[in-house]
Amino acid sequence: MAEYKLTLPEMGESIAEATVIKWLKEEGDPIDLDESVLEIATDKVDSDIPSPVSGVLKEKLVRTDELVKVGQSVAILETRGGATVEADAHAESGVLAADAAVPIRSSESHFYSPLVKTIAQRECISRRELEGIPGTGANGRVTKDDMLAYVARKKSDRPQIAVDQPLAGDEVIEMDRVRKQIAAHMLRSKQVSPHVTSFVEADVTDMVNWRSRIKDKFSAREGEKITFMPLFIQAVVKAIADFPMVNVSVDGDRIIRKKCIHVGMATALPNGNLIVPVIKNANQYSLSGLSKVVNDLAARARRNALKPDEIQDGTYTVTNIGTFGSIMGTPIINQPQVAILALGAIRKVPAVLETAQGDVLAIRQKMFLSHTYDHRVIDGALGSRFAKRVADYLENYKADAEF
Repeated sequence: MAEYKLTLPEMGESIAEATVIKWLKEEGDPIDLDESVLEIATDKVDSDIPSPVSGVLKEKLVRTDELVKVGQSVAILETRGGATVEADAHAESGVLAADAAVPIRSSESHFYSPLVKTIAQRECISRRELEGIPGTGANGRVTKDDMLAYVARKKSDRPQIAVDQPLAGDEVIEMDRVRKQIAAHMLRSKQVSPHVTSFVEADVTDMVNWRSRIKDKFSAREGEKITFMPLFIQAVVKAIADFPMVNVSVDGDRIIRKKCIHVGMATALPNGNLIVPVIKNANQYSLSGLSKVVNDLAARARRNALKPDEIQDGTYTVTNIGTFGSIMGTPIINQPQVAILALGAIRKVPAVLETAQGDVLAIRQKMFLSHTYDHRVIDGALGSRFAKRVADYLENYKADAEF
């Protein structure tokens, strides 16, 4: 018999560690090829770790709730053969590989590991602020403990607020892990970005009628249902091309304009939590291509089947609050992005139309677009013009146009 060391695989750029949340196999259990051995959780997504070999679980090397680094051995398996081997992290995972465990040179005089950079991004610490943190590692390098201590000091300096105490008969509900992460992410966004929201109303009657006319033909030809979301995303992508300064991030005093357009699509989960799968290079898809990727990501998000790489690197986010009956809202920016668009419900409303014979009253399909943006880098003119441009694209549908 040979021993096989199962290691934590690489799970995408910026993910350097994960927490073991559940062992699916016990010591002595047989394991088939590609069978899941344990469940892990990162700050991005939960996933299973499958075995690339068949054998028997000989020894667990980590405990439940233990933090494990990428490349670290988590278990020893007994297989047929005669030598001890290490699991290839690239082969173990179906997700994109990245140099997660290799220190990255961030400037001419400072080196930061991916874990340190992940903490800095999560806590909205700019490059300039990061360079001011004293390091206790080799050659003055900033370590994970240095970062956590710095974050703790920052939080302790914030003013304390009164905590509401439950009264008799009140139900106390503990937040789950994902809800805690969402809460922390939203709070950090409000702390780092001055939020401003502009509202634009769009007459989408022609778009609604166009979709109603082609949806059966589209489904028969493409094998996919066409919802409104790919139409919305297509309009957003076109508007980003017109106004590329909404597709940026902020690093201290620097504005980083993104070359790629990666659109995040906020998706509600059955348990009430939220996840944002990302359509990479959304500007390169046709409408049918967008429909396929939107339907696929939404379905797998609800099954908790997304890969870590599929919820990373978004540059702009849309959220369809109209699905739940809201007509407008003030969404919170998904850091480190600088803008987010909320899509309100499409409603039939009376509207005044200008005709050659004069003004007339008609029933039209209308919706509100709520564009929230970071006022550090996006002024009201740009934020409003962008929202209006999206509305223009949504209104520009011809009844006889094909897809």
